[in-house]
Formats: sequence, C-alpha cells, structure tokens
Amino acid sequence: MFKFSVDDARRYKSATDPIVNLIDEGLLEVGKEGLFLRAMDPSQIAMVSFSMPKSAFAEYDAPAPSAKIGLDFDNLSKILGRTRGGQNREIAQRENTPQLRFGGAKRKRSFKVPVLDLPAGATKEPSVQHDAVVKVSSTHFRETLRDAALVGSHITLEATPEGFSIEVHGDSSDLTEESEKSSEEIIEMKVDKPAKATFPLQYLEDIVKAAPDNAAIMIHLKTNAPLKVEYEVESAKVAYFLAPRIDSD
Repeated sequence: MFKFSVDDARRYKSATDPIVNLIDEGLLEVGKEGLFLRAMDPSQIAMVSFSMPKSAFAEYDAPAPSAKIGLDFDNLSKILGRTRGGQNREIAQRENTPQLRFGGAKRKRSFKVPVLDLPAGATKEPSVQHDAVVKVSSTHFRETLRDAALVGSHITLEATPEGFSIEVHGDSSDLTEESEKSSEEIIEMKVDKPAKATFPLQYLEDIVKAAPDNAAIMIHLKTNAPLKVEYEVESAKVAYFLAPRIDSD
C-alpha cells in the first residue's frame, strides 16, 4: 500500500510530462525516498530516467521494500490534465489498484488507473564517460531546434574549448549556429576533449519539450556516443540518453 499527495495537482502534471513525451508506458517505482522510473522508448533509441523525492510531496507514505507499478503514462497524463488550479491531488493504492483523487473545497473526483503487466527487467544507463558538458538555456535551445526543423531531420552537436555549435543539412538548405563560450546563450561549459555527434532531431525536440522556460539544460557529449540531457521540473530530476546516428562508410 502507498499514498502520496501534492497541494497543486498541476505541479505533478508538469513533473510527469518529461516521461510522457518519450514513452507510453513503464514501471514506476514507489520507494521510501520517492518515485523513480527508468525506461526505453518503443524504438529503443532513447531512454528516460526520472526521480522525484518524497520532499516534493505534501504527504508521502510508501512501503518497504519499494513497489513497482506498470502504468500507461499517456492515459495518466490525460487524467492529470483534467486538474484545475488550486486542487490537491492524491494517488493511493487501494485493493491493489492505484486511484487518483482530485479535490477542492466542495468537490472531489476519483479515477481508477489500470495496472499493466510489464516485464521487470532492469534497464541500465549507458556506460559513457562524456568529454564535454554544456549548460544552456532551455528557451534558447528549443528555438535552435525549431530553426533546425525547418532544414532537416538530424542535427549535429559539437563542443570545443572555444564554444558550442550545431549543424543541420537538408535537401535544399543548411543551417549552422555557433555560440562562443562567453556568449549569453551558454551558461557554463567544460570541455576535456572536443566532442561531436549527430542525433535525430524529433527526439531532441521531445526531450526538451517539458523543460521549464529559461531552465538550465545540461548537455553531455562524446564523439559518436549516446547523448545525455538533464534538467529539473517541479522538484523532479530527469535525464535522457539518446543514441547517435553513425554513418557507415
């Protein structure tokens, strides 16, 4: 049995959006220290790792050892989208079925959420020692990706001691954007070794979609290795891994 609640249900909706943008279903772990999820997207190209500490909740009561629940996050997101400002929200397990309850001063609603039978195999993060870390504004990076979408379907990210750049090549046009290390677009960067890799643009757009405006996004790069992107949403920490495109000779 478990139970946790937040004072404003919309905050939890925002916190879980990073999951929904990449996967439809997964195993949510409810532990003594908070919520945790790690899952691959259906194409096995990207992974999301999500954690939300118990301190983020107004009330949190979880079993020991932790419980894992298979959830349809797309359906859960739609239910959470029905919340209104000022409503509190509670998720509790009753008779082995998770229930969502939304409440205001004079009205309460309850949704039963189906539990999915999902394999419990461990999903491990890629073992990569990245050579460069670039911290950028979420707003600026999203605008860059919007520009890139006008040109092509893949984007090349490159970090050098001098700065951070992107390249996109399309059938009829190309895009290059270069930002010096001291530019206002770059909050911070550390480059032990130049790094460059190409990734599917749509996945990157989905990955940063849920980042709050003007939030700090950490981009970890290594040449022709999986990309790691990190940011925080409403006390939740989210990390993504995305496989690169490697052209065969």
